[in-house]
Amino acid sequence: MNGHPAWAGVFPAVTTQMRDDESVDLDATARHVRWLVDEGVHGLIMLGTVGEACSLEPAEKLDVLKAAQEAAEGRVPVLSGVAEYTPRLACRHAEACARLGIDGLMVLPPMVYRSDRSETLAHFRTVAAATELPIMIYNNPVTYGVDTTPEMFVELGDVTSIVAIKESSDDVRRITDLHNATGRRYLLFCGVDDLVLESQMLGIAGSVAGLVNAFPVETLRLWQLGAAGRFAEAVELYRWFADLLHLDTKPKLVQYIKLVQALVGRGSEVCRAPRGRIVGAEREMVEHIVRKALAARPALRDAA
Repeated sequence: MNGHPAWAGVFPAVTTQMRDDESVDLDATARHVRWLVDEGVHGLIMLGTVGEACSLEPAEKLDVLKAAQEAAEGRVPVLSGVAEYTPRLACRHAEACARLGIDGLMVLPPMVYRSDRSETLAHFRTVAAATELPIMIYNNPVTYGVDTTPEMFVELGDVTSIVAIKESSDDVRRITDLHNATGRRYLLFCGVDDLVLESQMLGIAGSVAGLVNAFPVETLRLWQLGAAGRFAEAVELYRWFADLLHLDTKPKLVQYIKLVQALVGRGSEVCRAPRGRIVGAEREMVEHIVRKALAARPALRDAA
């Protein structure tokens, strides 16, 4: 692959919509994708953590991707998460994505088993060898227990199809370390909602966002203000947004994001088991955050 693809800006980690019986609702998922694209997002990540990739059957994953492609209508790139237990399964999904014409992959280390340095590098190289699609590596040691360090990305520099990094280590210093270690070799994306402005100031190309599923206008305006260097305005908006964005960092981020979507009328809160519904004091906490945010919601849609 020659050069980087044109990946930049806000890429939602899109939720997979479910019916009450936990079956995949492709029509609702397509409506959600269409709404996000209409609102102005710059790309889509389907089948990430928030998309419940590890809870879906292989055929369901492909159905979700087809629905997203049709809804996006080529207006933005559509990437698929690759979160599998083994390199063999990851390659199988990558090959299926290529046949569908998906625009790229977001590849995670092997699931469940916590691979060491050499195993992690071998996994990424194996998946990259199975497809010509451009790849974003998803580094999330907090959730998945495997850390792909800046030094490891230096070592992967010869794999030309690996073009981007989604950095979710929860340490904003990693952005500078990655810049210093790899220069302009990779497109850097922030994968933590409540570190996006700090990361943007340090030179990222884009954000893989969660709460954008419910608040695209605010997410996009925050990105636009940061890109324009209007940091005083960005900080004011960021402070309003912060409690919502913190939900993206919790173990139940999938349930929380879907619940927020439901509370603002933009989807169902249903997740597939083992993820259950949010109830009791935990639900009251999320509802309080949403009520507080809506009561003070800035008027942005028509603002310059």
